[in-house]
Amino acid sequence: MTIAEQLARGREAFDTRSWERAHACLAAADQASPLEPEDLETLATAAYLTGRHEPCTDLWVRAHRGYVSRGDPEQAAGCAYWLAFTLVNRGEFALAAGWVSRGVELLDIGTRDCVQRGYLLMLTGIQALMQGDAERALPTILQVRAIADRFADADLTVLSRLGHGQTLLELGRTDEGVGLLDGVMVAVTSGEVSATVAGLAYCAVISACHDIFDVRRAQQWTTALTHWCDAQPDLVPYTGQCLVHRAEIMQLRGAWTDATEAAHAAFERFELAGDHVSAGAAYYVAAELDRLHGDAERADVGYREASLRGRDPQPGLALLRLAQGRTDAAVSIIRRVVDETQDRVRRPRVLAGQVEIMLAVGDLPAARAACAELDRIATGCGAPLLLATAHQCTGAVLLAGDDARGALARLRIAWSTWRELDAPYEAARTRVLIGLGCRALGDEDSARLELDAARSVLHRLGAGPDVTRIDALSQPGPAAHGGLSSREIEVLRLVATGKTNRAIAADLVLSEKTVARHLSNIFTKLGLASRAAATAYAYEHHLL
Repeated sequence: MTIAEQLARGREAFDTRSWERAHACLAAADQASPLEPEDLETLATAAYLTGRHEPCTDLWVRAHRGYVSRGDPEQAAGCAYWLAFTLVNRGEFALAAGWVSRGVELLDIGTRDCVQRGYLLMLTGIQALMQGDAERALPTILQVRAIADRFADADLTVLSRLGHGQTLLELGRTDEGVGLLDGVMVAVTSGEVSATVAGLAYCAVISACHDIFDVRRAQQWTTALTHWCDAQPDLVPYTGQCLVHRAEIMQLRGAWTDATEAAHAAFERFELAGDHVSAGAAYYVAAELDRLHGDAERADVGYREASLRGRDPQPGLALLRLAQGRTDAAVSIIRRVVDETQDRVRRPRVLAGQVEIMLAVGDLPAARAACAELDRIATGCGAPLLLATAHQCTGAVLLAGDDARGALARLRIAWSTWRELDAPYEAARTRVLIGLGCRALGDEDSARLELDAARSVLHRLGAGPDVTRIDALSQPGPAAHGGLSSREIEVLRLVATGKTNRAIAADLVLSEKTVARHLSNIFTKLGLASRAAATAYAYEHHLL
């Protein structure tokens, strides 16, 4: 086959998004005779899309030098942009900045007004945005939008509007930002942009949806991204992010087995793509699923792997320590994390974790404070997922404070919202609290119905620790047994099975000190003097 035929086949394969074939044909032609800069650009892009990072960088450098030698500074600056783009994605920010500077220098010679200047400015704006300075990023990105419009460049148009939407979200102008991102996705799903820009836009928009807790949009765009990736089996970049997004959606929807498979597949794709930093997100999702299943050992390993790759393992690791009965560690971790976390995206999740941990250890004031802040954030945001979380946490705090009626009002709103979001695990956990609220008001029949319904869902999901907790809940209400609280009846029932304070603490996710205090209250209220007497009482009153 002649070089001309190899080139023709490579270009055709590239146009039809057959990335592996395009790379093979163009690479073969390049080995026979060095390619011209235009074909080197095509080969570099094919290398990037098939996960060949080092060859990709070398090819962009060669294309850049070829354009410089030819006396074409604009195209050379374009290569500098794509070099910087790929380097940023690999976390090599200093080298990327160097290529941006080189590209700008080329264009400043003769003060060239061209679309490549817009691309290089785009990286400057995004850098400011990544540094948390949205005010500084905005005028730069608006300048890029003007250049994109002037030169009618589809890729730069999408990139500039994507950056503009992200910036508006950071500035709290959510409706405007979401409107821009929806417009970006119209262009992407219509096939108006290159594969490199399309993949970037998909992942960035889905991440933005997660950041504003817009579950429905995240699911819709994740489905679209899945179809896009499936249509290009050779594709390596973006497929890992796609799988992580799928895993997160599946976890919320209760498809835990599928979510675990997607998370593990994401590990492989990230490793293939050389994206070790993003792999941390996949490890975190897998660890969360292991924790919910009750596999503490695997969850611990997963959180550590996430941390090694730069993904903060909180609040999942703190909740794991709570589930392991290591309450002092859980409290220390969550207090530190709350103090350190000011990010508007992560803070609500951390606060929800703090509420759960503080209620478990009996620190009601700390739980109330965390819940009040979470409620304010959710009300200001208005996202259903965040509102459901806030209502659930508030209900739990009110229940712990003996305001069962107030708790039920908030919990029923939370349950209804979780159902609308098709989030069975969260809905089931809310029903457990509703059941306890009914019990506190003396409505034992309704309590049993709620707990049985919740147990059925949690058993189907494989949420072992939650099922164990429901099984530990006693059937009679507190009024029937010497004024014992629901928690004290739980402890009494477990004492009657022969469990030690440490084992009871692990089952109920309490500290041993809290269990000992409950046991002392039980002895006092029932006039008992020993564990043996407590066991006899439990048998006599059919608590087992």
